[in-house]
Amino acid sequence: MNHPGYLQDKDDVLKRLRRIEGQARGLQRMVEQEQYCIDILTQVSAMTKALQAVALNLLDDHLAHCVRDAVTTGDGADEKLTEASAAIARLVRS
Repeated sequence: MNHPGYLQDKDDVLKRLRRIEGQARGLQRMVEQEQYCIDILTQVSAMTKALQAVALNLLDDHLAHCVRDAVTTGDGADEKLTEASAAIARLVRS
């Protein structure tokens, strides 16, 4: 593999992760300021959805790039499919 599948979207992925980092800092401030539990839980839910969106984007890129290339060339296709399946299982459990 020459480069990761998300390389073309790297700036977008980083932007999303920085936004999530800001959400985490906001959650810390909310707890420090003893804000209402439901408001904090709402923000936790928003942050969780944002992380899931990043994960799905990365998984899509992995399938479209790494897995597709391995299947096309026959080089490590079974390994890449197993890897993708395990990643999907982890996402579903989280």
